[in-house]
Amino acid sequence: MFQGLDTFLLQSAFPPSLIQVTHLLVLLSLLAITVLFAYWFSRTYLVALLEKISHKSTFKWDDIFIHNHFFKRLATLVPLILIHASADLVFTDFPGTAEFLRRASLICLVFAGLRILGAVLRSGKDIYHSSWIAGDWPVQSYLDAFKIISYVLAFIFIISILTNQSPWGIISVFGGLTAILLLIFKDTIMGCVANLQLTANDMIHVGDWIEMEKFGADGDVIDISLHTVKVQNWDKTITTIPTHQMVNDAFKNWRGMSESGGRRIKRALYIDTNSIHFCTDGILEEFKKYTHLEGYLKEKEEEIEEYNRTYPQEAGKIGGRRQTNIGVFRAYIKAYLRNNPKINKDLTFLVRHLAPTPQGLPLEIYVFSSDKVWANYEEIQADIFDHLLAIAPEFGLRIFQYPSGYDLHGIPHVARL
Repeated sequence: MFQGLDTFLLQSAFPPSLIQVTHLLVLLSLLAITVLFAYWFSRTYLVALLEKISHKSTFKWDDIFIHNHFFKRLATLVPLILIHASADLVFTDFPGTAEFLRRASLICLVFAGLRILGAVLRSGKDIYHSSWIAGDWPVQSYLDAFKIISYVLAFIFIISILTNQSPWGIISVFGGLTAILLLIFKDTIMGCVANLQLTANDMIHVGDWIEMEKFGADGDVIDISLHTVKVQNWDKTITTIPTHQMVNDAFKNWRGMSESGGRRIKRALYIDTNSIHFCTDGILEEFKKYTHLEGYLKEKEEEIEEYNRTYPQEAGKIGGRRQTNIGVFRAYIKAYLRNNPKINKDLTFLVRHLAPTPQGLPLEIYVFSSDKVWANYEEIQADIFDHLLAIAPEFGLRIFQYPSGYDLHGIPHVARL
């Protein structure tokens, strides 16, 4: 092969000691040209052909692989395989170079395999996210764990190639360093175990609204990975929580509310007990102007008449059946809420008294709004209490509040001070 070249070099007074080096350079140049041509051909024609076939198919998964450059990364295998296959064939007179090229090509094949695996994993994640079960079983943490395992194996294979030792022998050496590996990968192992628990127990999904006071988290889960859970708070800040802390510490998940038929309204009006009294016939007649109370007042009137007929000795006495203004007000609240289309009547519906406090008698409303969107929920709740606070004086009731400076200014001797 090199006879003509050798004759030309000797006739040109080329140093004979450098002829072998010239042979090596020529072979390397030819190999480089061949490898570059093979890479160009695979990227330009083979990859283009595969992508064209994929685009024409009705199958959607191949488009995802194209988006993640799977075929382009697959094309890098062609020149690497060519180098490995030709090392012993072309460089028979240069065993050291052949061995170097063979080992270098194997190491490059390991790195190329990692890049291809990365494209496969990203494509698998995209395919999974496009499925109907994506919200129930987050897979990012498992993909992270698989990547770490693949990086460790790739490192072992590279060491095996460089030292010309069996990978199993190297793995056995790493087995003796288990304690050190556990210390190095402590967070990874804890995160993997915690993620398995979160998934198996269906504790958290991407998109869930959670609260975790210890870390100041209050918002939507936007990412669940092997090591961390990211929460976008309502002020648009991001809180990062170690995954294993989601198992070790308590947190509140509002998914149950989101999946239910409503969002709870639980708030009390504190009634000044000095404003609570029995209703006279005149007051009851005034209450009949409220359409929400017509049925209630008529029913109570019939009950009282029935009671007086049964126990005539109690009629008109203090211990007899009589209505109170707070009882009528409670009935008004019930009727008002039942006529509110934004309240879900199929869920818990309570208007109740709580135990009296130094601030008055709590009259608690415990219902559910049919709209679960936060802004709409707050608007519904505000409208309800705006109305009740404004109409309470119509029933002769006062809402308790501590005296303000304005109240004290109205007292004559305080005003003079």
